[in-house]
Amino acid sequence: MQVDRRMRAHTLLEVLIAMTVGLLVLAAAGALYHAQRVAQRRAEDGFRMRDAAGTALMLIGQQIQMAGFRPLDAEGASSLPPVFGCSMARVRGDGAQVRCEPVRASSDGLLIRYVGDAVSTWPTVSGQVSDCLGQGVGVSGEWSPVENRFDAHVSPSTGEPELYCEGSGRPGTSQPVVSGIDQLRVRYLRRGGMPFVDADAMRVDDWRDVVAVHVCVRARGEPMRAPVRHVDCDGRVAVAPDNRARLTLDRIVALRNSAIAFNDTSSDATHAREVLR
Repeated sequence: MQVDRRMRAHTLLEVLIAMTVGLLVLAAAGALYHAQRVAQRRAEDGFRMRDAAGTALMLIGQQIQMAGFRPLDAEGASSLPPVFGCSMARVRGDGAQVRCEPVRASSDGLLIRYVGDAVSTWPTVSGQVSDCLGQGVGVSGEWSPVENRFDAHVSPSTGEPELYCEGSGRPGTSQPVVSGIDQLRVRYLRRGGMPFVDADAMRVDDWRDVVAVHVCVRARGEPMRAPVRHVDCDGRVAVAPDNRARLTLDRIVALRNSAIAFNDTSSDATHAREVLR
């Protein structure tokens, strides 16, 4: 039998070349897939940070817009300023005896006061005025003074930074409202003054003249392989030591009720009610 010598098996060199080419193709596909996964994970992390920061600004902004509010049938104006803040500290105390308690966290504290009713706040099931946590305040069916306090600190149970709020419904007990917020900065604009200043620059009488509040929050993301730069709420470029991504958002909120909140004369108060009606 004659054998066709043109038909022969592949040599070892050809097999090695084919395997090498195949491995290069698989490596390229794997690298592309990994890069897409990293990009997708970073995009999702950025979305979560933006969602957390946006939610925090919305919650705080809604409360600031309520600062100084009181129903038309509420007699007299409160002698307490509608807002009070602390730089790198938490707000402690009640009424006119509020004070700042220093903390290790890089967060400011904010106190917001207003008089709530069934229209300005979501009433509870029993018909009470609600605070920032939805807790009932005061007597059912009647208006009641509300105090809400915000700050950001690390949760003792989960170890994650969170935005906390303490309402009048349960004084002394704060609850997390937004997870992932590790910095809160609050600055204040006084009537006739420029620019926005920290709480440390405010005197006792200045709190009555606050007409706008600048709020900045910083959200923390997932760990990254390499250090990531970000701009913090103080406007400085920083690199987080934990290699986690950061995102800052800020908002300026005007005190809508500042024009009538500090009016202590009964005649002017009566005129204000007539104009509003």
